Amino acid sequence: MTSLTPIAAQIAADIAAEQKSAEVTDWAARIGWLVGLVLFIALVYWLMREGWKWRGALQGDLPELHTAPEEPGEAKLTMSGRYHGSTTAGQWLDRIVAHGLGTRSRAEVTLTDAGLDVVRPGAADFFVPLAQLREARLDKGIAGKVLTEGGLLVITWEHGDRLIDSGFRSDHAAEHNDWVDTLNSMINTSDKSDKTEGAR
Repeated sequence: MTSLTPIAAQIAADIAAEQKSAEVTDWAARIGWLVGLVLFIALVYWLMREGWKWRGALQGDLPELHTAPEEPGEAKLTMSGRYHGSTTAGQWLDRIVAHGLGTRSRAEVTLTDAGLDVVRPGAADFFVPLAQLREARLDKGIAGKVLTEGGLLVITWEHGDRLIDSGFRSDHAAEHNDWVDTLNSMINTSDKSDKTEGAR
C-alpha cells in the first residue's frame, strides 16, 4: 500500500474536518437574550398602562356619562359599526380615556329625538342628550386611527365643560352622509327652539 502524497493527505484532513459535528449551541446565551426580550416587552406594556391610567387621572374632572332614558322615542337612524374613540374637540390626537371613552369597540348607535345612544358590547355604553350634540361631520382620523378621506363619522358633543369629538365608522360607510345631514338638521332645529324659548 502506497503512502498518501502531501496533497492527498491535506485533502483527507480537510474532509475529516468538515465531517466534524457542528458546534453545540450556547443555550445559556440564547435563554438570556430571550428573558431580556420578554422583560423589555413587559416594561413597555407596563409604561403604556401607567400612561393610560395617568391620562385617566388627569381627566378625572369629566362628569359621569349619561345613560339612555327608558323611553327614548322612535329611532330616526341606526348604525352598526365601530367606535374608534373620543378626543378633545379639534385635537384628533388628544385621546379621552375617562369613563371608558378611550376603549375602541364594536358599537350599535341609535339616534332618536332624545339624543344619541351608543351601545358597546364589552365596553361602557353612553348616551348623549340632543341638547348636548353640537355637530356631525365626515373626517379621516381620530385618536390615532387614520382612515380614507371621509371614512369616519365624527360627532362633536358637550359634556361638562368639555367639547368632545367621538369617531364612528359604519359597516356601510355610505350611511355616513345621512347621519351628518340628519344630526346637523336636528341640532339646528334644537338650537332654534332653545333660542325661541329663551326669548319668551
